[in-house]
Formats: sequence, C-alpha cells, structure tokens
Amino acid sequence: MRNPYLDKLAKVLVHYSCEIQPGQLVQLQSDPVAMPLIEAVYEELVRSGAHVDLRMAPQIFQEILFECASDEQLEYVSPIARFAIETIDARIAFWAETNTKAMSKVNLKTLAKASSARKEISSVFMNRSATGDLRWCGTLFPTPSSAQDAEMGLREYEDFVFKAGYLDRSDPVACWKQIEACQQKAVDYLNGVKKLHFQAANGTDLHVNVDGMKWVNCCGKCNFPDGEVFSGPNLNAPDGGVNGIVRFSFPAVHNGQEVEDVELTFEKGEVVNIKASKNEAFLRAMIEQDEGAKRVGEIAIGTNFQITDYTKNTLFDEKIGGTFHLALGAGYPETGNSNESGLHWDMVCDLRKGGTIKADGEVFMKDGVFLQDGWPSSDLEVPC
Repeated sequence: MRNPYLDKLAKVLVHYSCEIQPGQLVQLQSDPVAMPLIEAVYEELVRSGAHVDLRMAPQIFQEILFECASDEQLEYVSPIARFAIETIDARIAFWAETNTKAMSKVNLKTLAKASSARKEISSVFMNRSATGDLRWCGTLFPTPSSAQDAEMGLREYEDFVFKAGYLDRSDPVACWKQIEACQQKAVDYLNGVKKLHFQAANGTDLHVNVDGMKWVNCCGKCNFPDGEVFSGPNLNAPDGGVNGIVRFSFPAVHNGQEVEDVELTFEKGEVVNIKASKNEAFLRAMIEQDEGAKRVGEIAIGTNFQITDYTKNTLFDEKIGGTFHLALGAGYPETGNSNESGLHWDMVCDLRKGGTIKADGEVFMKDGVFLQDGWPSSDLEVPC
C-alpha cells in the first residue's frame, strides 16, 4: 500500500501545479528509486487523460558518463532531448538521489563542460516556460541519502518534506492559494521598486537594481514545496544591476559538492572576487564555465516559514522564511532577465540573526520578518 501522502502529492502536482488537461503530452522523469511516487503520478496522469513520456534516469548512468565520456560526448547536445523540450506540454520531475555525494570527485573541467553544454536546451526550456507554453514542476522524493544530509532519520525527513508542502492538511491546494494571496502583496509592492539593499550581520552589503523587472509569485506551481518571490537584476542598468559583497550563511551545494563560507564581490553586475573556505576551486570552475555564469540570473526572498532548518537541499533551503538568495547564471525571461548560462546555482543568506532588506531606502524586512501586515509570516493561518 502506498503512503497516502504520495497519492495526495500526485493529485496536487497533476491538477494544481501543472494543470494537466486531457490530450497533453507530459514528460515524467525520475530515478527509479522514487517508484512509489512515479506510480502515483503516472496513474493520476493517465486518469487525467494525458499522454505520458516516462523517462527513467538512474543516477549511476550519470556517474558512468562523467567517468568514461570524451569531451565530444560531454559537449554533445542530443537532438532527441532538444525535440522533447520543444514538444512536450508539461514536465514533472523528481529529485531522488541515492547518493548525494556521487559527483563530489568528478574532475572540475568535466563538470564545467557538461554544465555549459546544457545552456542550449536550458534556454529553450526557460523561454517556453516564460511564455506559458510549457508547464513544469519539480519535487523531491525522500531518500535515505537526502535524510542523512539533513541529519535526520528517514521517517523524520519524510515528515519534514510532506509538512513543508502542507500535505498533512486536509486541503493542501487551499493552503497554497492562501499563501499565493499573501505573497502577492509582497510582489505588488516589489514591482514598484527600483533598488534593493541587502545587509546581514555576517558582513553582506549588496545593492541590486530591479528597476523595470517583474517579480514572480512562487506558490507551488513550478517547485513543490514552494514559498518565495523572485525576480532578476537589471543587468542592462548603468550600474550593471548588482554591486557589493554577499557572504552566504550556509554551504552552497551543487552537483554534490559543498562549498563553504562563500563570499562573492560584484562590480557592475559581474563577480570580480571569489572566496570560499572549502572547495573554492570548484566554485571558480563553475563561475568560469561561460560568460553568463559570472552574472546573477535571479534574486529572491524565501517566504516558507514552515521550513526553518538548513538541510543541504536547495529546494528547501532557498525557501526558508526570512532568507534571501541569488542564483549565479541563467535568468528567467519572464522577469526581464535574459542572462544565459549552463549554470543556475542558488545560494542562500540568512537574515534572521540580524539583517535587513531595504526597497528604495525603506526597510520592509528586519531580522527575517516582513514588517507589513498580511504578508507571509510564521503566524500565517491557512484555511485547510
């Protein structure tokens, strides 16, 4: 018998997140370790009248590729993969890692080449998503490996994952609609803002120009669980869009690599100085993979106050209520940021222990708490 949370999650993903309609072509992708969730979502898709392109992606094959492939193979862009991204109506994907450290010893140049090769397909994906021509959602299937990263037992971690998505409530969709309404107040405010100033007790002092950019309300449509509002810096502004220094509060995790004490300095929109106490060489290799990787594609504020602890998984960590994050690399065209890169790497700064965000000189978040009534908060009451 399947975990009832998985059946509830399947219904949310198919009917709320991706709004699947009869006759649509949906790509369902995952490592087979997530078979209970794959079965639940596949069944719900078939019952909805969709056509399903099922793609099994065992982690071991990625390990073999990085171990054995030539440069030509690493840089190859499959026309089949491109055709799929150009053709499907929706994509539902699960992160289900059997070994979160599997890529930690892969040659840095190998990782950079493979990452850069994804730029072409990533650009098609993001442009179709921006126009609404392609719907997508990614979620996590709890595995022992992810639970270990979070320093939790598997049952405890499952409980954390499902509660972060309000799947323990009688009507999760009603919860997310209420969250959407609260977050929209923040979005409406930020859409009238020209410049943001982030300061934190750890020395972060970052100026981001968002003049003319569009903010997006993330309420369980593309990520699940969700809980953030995001935009992108105006990289065409005279000041380059991003200036100052940011020190990230948690290790930045990418491809199984953990980079600790990341400090980046920006001048006129580009990274000009890089520091880290662990795996700095990996950080530099990722930033140097292409021109877009040294610029910021996304700036965002975490609004999910159900998530309070760092778990070494970006899906959850970037949503922590009272934090902000930026992503180096590819931007989201729907925000007005068209930065292209094979990289999209989110890094998180915690404001809960002393920090502010100012909008055109006015403080609207202090110590991780929004100062406006009716915005997302730990006291949010949801009708479910």
